[in-house]
Amino acid sequence: MIDRRVPDDFPREPDLGSVTGVQPKVLVREVDGRYQSSLSEEQLWMRYDACEDLAAQLSAYVLRKVATSGLSPDVALTRAEKGVRLKVGSGDWDVSQAEIAWVMKRAQELLLEKTGENPDKSTS
Repeated sequence: MIDRRVPDDFPREPDLGSVTGVQPKVLVREVDGRYQSSLSEEQLWMRYDACEDLAAQLSAYVLRKVATSGLSPDVALTRAEKGVRLKVGSGDWDVSQAEIAWVMKRAQELLLEKTGENPDKSTS
């Protein structure tokens, strides 16, 4: 069975949005008779799972770059972050800024677990 707990440090920002029209409208949904703008537990889990997977892929990518190109882990991680931000900025990936920061922090943690080296990278 899959452990579906989302870590406390994973971003839980509301799904902000609006609908055009004469009067402003916000995006909410009705759950058990109450209107909510936050992510459901299932949506939060799906976003976390996707971000955890991305962090694992990035840490593996950084390790390959370090091994094949001689880049330092810090430089390789910085370049990977730039690539992630380009994908998000172009609209290819639906990841929030807070999630990008979490992914990069998590990728750094995974690198530390795999190598014992901290790339001395402060993500924000």
